[in-house]
Amino acid sequence: MESLLIGSFQKPSLLSFPITAELCSQPEGSHVAANVLKYKAFNNTGKLYAIPIKFRFKQRNLLQQHVRRIDERIGTLSTLNSKHGSKYVANSVSEHSLESEPSKSPWRSVQDAVDAFYRFSRPHTALSIISVSLLAIQKPSDFSPLFFTGVLEAIVAALLMNIYIVGLNQLSDIEIDKVNKPYLPLASGEYSVTTGVMIVSSFAILSFWLGYVVGSWPLFWALFVSFVLGTAYSINLPLLRWKRSAIVAAMCILAVRAVIVQIAFYLHVQMYVYGRTAVFTKPVIFATAFMSFFSVVIALFKDIPDIVGDKIYGIQSFTVRLGQEKVFWICIALLEIAYTVALLVGATSSCTWSKWTTVIGHTVLGLLLWNRAKSVDLKSKAAITSFYMFIWKLFYAEYLLIPLVR
Repeated sequence: MESLLIGSFQKPSLLSFPITAELCSQPEGSHVAANVLKYKAFNNTGKLYAIPIKFRFKQRNLLQQHVRRIDERIGTLSTLNSKHGSKYVANSVSEHSLESEPSKSPWRSVQDAVDAFYRFSRPHTALSIISVSLLAIQKPSDFSPLFFTGVLEAIVAALLMNIYIVGLNQLSDIEIDKVNKPYLPLASGEYSVTTGVMIVSSFAILSFWLGYVVGSWPLFWALFVSFVLGTAYSINLPLLRWKRSAIVAAMCILAVRAVIVQIAFYLHVQMYVYGRTAVFTKPVIFATAFMSFFSVVIALFKDIPDIVGDKIYGIQSFTVRLGQEKVFWICIALLEIAYTVALLVGATSSCTWSKWTTVIGHTVLGLLLWNRAKSVDLKSKAAITSFYMFIWKLFYAEYLLIPLVR
């Protein structure tokens, strides 16, 4: 992440001060002259709204007295801060008195704060780390307290770094997000720039501190490389802000999601937790290759619903260059290729339960993707965004299948 009915308006109008009034007399000729009081309000887009209220008076001084009474009511207008942005709503000006908004309960305030932080941090790394860590399991006895402690350390450190990366991206894209993602806390005004800077700085420091305390070099290097690439991707400095280049941006996302997450966190468990030699098994290679395809798709698809803001601010994404429809079907083709390869990998497995679960699982996911893709209205931003969320669900579903590849 608002209602106002004035006169004959059917939808809420987002108004902000100043509000002015002027008198317009109707053409003379009628037995009783009618005057029109027009209140003019400018919303945040600069559009002028005129709200006519007609009154019939026999004497002009009576009309002026009524104007003064309405002006007093307008002076009591309050502004309400909406859930997803700094939107100001003027209450109805009518014959009824204005009512103030009830204050929020402490529990509601806590819920709003948690919701805002979730939208700011967008945590989504825990499942991938757990999934990749399970690839290091060779026998039932490997499920030990040491394993769970090592995985928890990796998850917490990675989540802290993830908050830094996505938070920095929002700090660098406030104006773009006001067009593309106005529900984000910085774009909506729920968080100030100072608050955003404090959050990302604190969480980056905490992430490195935890990685140092744990003492796992694969984990520390995963955090460091993610920090460098995440900073170069977003921050607006000379030779940086790599997201402006479609190819470089895709390579950054691929490096983090496909390589670092798969290999570094696997090595963290394999070498630091179990003290074993670094061996890249078939499941690890498969996970890295499959997620490379998926990471490219996410890098391409995330720009499809954001084409308007990217055009305005000169972000030369593939969507801006090639068009939404072409990039959309490129993404679908890449994912279907990935599912086909995954199906073949599963079919060659010598483990019966692994063979059937991976073959059936990837077949179902591939069919779901194709059926959903055929029904997407590419002219609707809401439909494209919904499909993008569906791709993320497929992304998470794959991490449920990866540990089953043997």
